[in-house]
Amino acid sequence: MTTTLRAALSAVLLAGFYVVALAIIVGMGALSWWAFQSDAEAAAAKLGFFTAAIAVGVVVALWKVARARPEPDEGPTLTPADAPALWETVRELAAEAGTRAPDDIRLLPDVNAAVSEDTRLLGLVGGTRHLYLGVPLLQTLDVGQLRSVLAHELGHYSNSHTRLGPLTYRGKQAIVATLEQLSGNVVGWFLRLYARLFFVVSAAVNRRQELEADELSVRIAGRATAQSALRELPVADAAWSFYLHNYLDDAWESGYAPTAHGFFGGFGELVIARTAELAEMRDDAPPAEQSRWDSHPSIAVRVAAMDRMPDVAVARDTRPAWALIPGFERHATELAARVVDVDGRTQLDWEELTATSLVLSRQRTADIVYRAAARVAGQQRANLGTVLDVVAGGRRAELEKDLGTEDDQLADLLELLVSQAAVQAGIARWQHSWSGPAQLVGRDDQVLDLTPVASSALQPETVGAARARLAEIGVDVTSTGQVADTATAHGGEVLGGLASVKVDGAKHDVVVMDIGIILVPTPKKDEYGKARMISLLQSGSVVQLASYHRFLAYEQIATARIVKRTPLQADLTLHDGRTLSLKETWTGETLDKESSLRLLERLLAYEPEGAQS
Repeated sequence: MTTTLRAALSAVLLAGFYVVALAIIVGMGALSWWAFQSDAEAAAAKLGFFTAAIAVGVVVALWKVARARPEPDEGPTLTPADAPALWETVRELAAEAGTRAPDDIRLLPDVNAAVSEDTRLLGLVGGTRHLYLGVPLLQTLDVGQLRSVLAHELGHYSNSHTRLGPLTYRGKQAIVATLEQLSGNVVGWFLRLYARLFFVVSAAVNRRQELEADELSVRIAGRATAQSALRELPVADAAWSFYLHNYLDDAWESGYAPTAHGFFGGFGELVIARTAELAEMRDDAPPAEQSRWDSHPSIAVRVAAMDRMPDVAVARDTRPAWALIPGFERHATELAARVVDVDGRTQLDWEELTATSLVLSRQRTADIVYRAAARVAGQQRANLGTVLDVVAGGRRAELEKDLGTEDDQLADLLELLVSQAAVQAGIARWQHSWSGPAQLVGRDDQVLDLTPVASSALQPETVGAARARLAEIGVDVTSTGQVADTATAHGGEVLGGLASVKVDGAKHDVVVMDIGIILVPTPKKDEYGKARMISLLQSGSVVQLASYHRFLAYEQIATARIVKRTPLQADLTLHDGRTLSLKETWTGETLDKESSLRLLERLLAYEPEGAQS
């Protein structure tokens, strides 16, 4: 299909959406006039008001989209003087593709590469071209693979795919804005059906374009290199997600962040240190999941399609991709300084950042155990000695019941307690590592293995040996222990949500987490509960939400009784004697249909035989 026909298809589909909307408005207007002529003034007034509301909604949506301006590019631009080898490669590949080279190259903070073009006249007239390269992607690809990725992106230019980008993007914006304005009425529902057609057709066209661009990738880089570049994308994405989750999340939630130099620099160190693990991931089958809404074919489909494309013999350059950019670390640091909003967090180098954040996050877990031990022992606060006394007194089962632990979980928690106590006592610290988990080391920088001590602390008859060993290494069990009196949402993960739940009679949205629930007061009306919760979760971290609203940790709940399952009704009794009732409303929505309700039941540890329906 030619560029003109593709532009025409997108334009017709987009125009069709508003033709249908206009037809509905005209039809309703005619019906209102007919009702007025038939002396049905009340019905005519209602229809006229509804018609005017629909027309205003469409106009407001179009006005919003027309006034919207794209976000300015924040990443630094790489000029030919900054990266002569990269620009030479891009221009060489553009010539081979038979297309004009991009006018600028910018760095991105994502595992991604992309192109765009500022076009006019529905994409029929080209304009300024932009190439975007993600720093994490440059840190995982080699030069040969980067050439393949660049060829693919330039293939979008040579096939004129970028001509349609602005039109399709604006079209989607306009349709989404219109549906938002008209949500909650029958017209919005009808137009949503048409919008599904537009999105399905657009996605299908995009997937075809990706396969067309892959053809150039194979022709320029060779099939084996092109396929390896494709297979590297999910590996790089998984490595980047692992890096953010395992190295950054705890520190970020605790008010700390890496330096601008360390933000991307740390990922580069991890990629080098985890070479063997990444190699194992490359041996896995490429992802095959795909839906009709996806703009890209699955990696498996694209790799299989390349098998059917003519191959060429091209020697693969195995230098790291960033070798084409002199001063790459400096440019990556500049990107981090521009796009990473530390929001007042204290920035530390990685060694100090890991040591600091681990102590804080592990102490939060330790405090859960200490608070449970205090309840079992009948005390206000607890220390490590309290936990040992509980076990020595034969009350381990009570502690495990309060904590809700099973199997070997208490053993792991005791190991955390003794290691944290060693850090509190100043005889140990956490040593950062890119190749594996941080290690607990003593003052001599040798690994300090406290597993035997934790194992001894599990049984009443060996608790004395655990005490003796801790005293021997310098840990006073009476001065190391609980820090916080109440739980926080740090480290929590959102699992679901229930809208418009009556909490002691007042309506709240309930965010269901793995460690507790956040209770957010809601408006009187029940409409748009799911959208409201999504907007709430997008407004900030769960730690922030829990600080603004009431956070109820599961550890605070002494008993939970499910009074009724449909709609859900539960009565909670807290350890401090307070009570709380939760009642689902018939009009309330959930983030993920029924699973949020059943999930909350499970987290509250309800007894099936006590349920009613």
